[in-house]
Amino acid sequence: MDKYKLSTAGVLWAAVVLAGCEPRDVPQPKVEPEDSVAARAERKIDEVRAEARQEIAEARDRARQVGRDAQAGGEQASRDLEQLGDRASAKVSDAAITTAVNAELARDASLSATRIDVDTDGGKVALRGSAPSDSARERATQIASQVKGVTGVDNQLSVTTNL
Repeated sequence: MDKYKLSTAGVLWAAVVLAGCEPRDVPQPKVEPEDSVAARAERKIDEVRAEARQEIAEARDRARQVGRDAQAGGEQASRDLEQLGDRASAKVSDAAITTAVNAELARDASLSATRIDVDTDGGKVALRGSAPSDSARERATQIASQVKGVTGVDNQLSVTTNL
């Protein structure tokens, strides 16, 4: 029996010695399974970041296109406004030319009593109606040609003599 006491004591003594050699309070690395909650969360965060980057890039491209469209629209509006202004100016100029030609024709003794319609389009004056003679007809062309802004005269006056 002493033999077993000694063996039991030896085993206990060896266990105490070995237990003293083992390091204590050393944190062991935590090994998580590949599909852990943290791993899934990291993957989801990466996916969301990638989607956000893509959406930001697309939004930036759309904003640039809207800017280009707005610029083109503004340029077209500017051209349209300029053309509209030119046309309005031309209409005012044409009206002023028509008024000036009518006033000059009324000052002429041979033409003041006749009915002459004056129309102006783009600076070109059209005379319609009647003149008492060929010389009065030619005089109407000369008077209209001398008005500032007139680029041409289309004399459609007919000569009618009063009997």
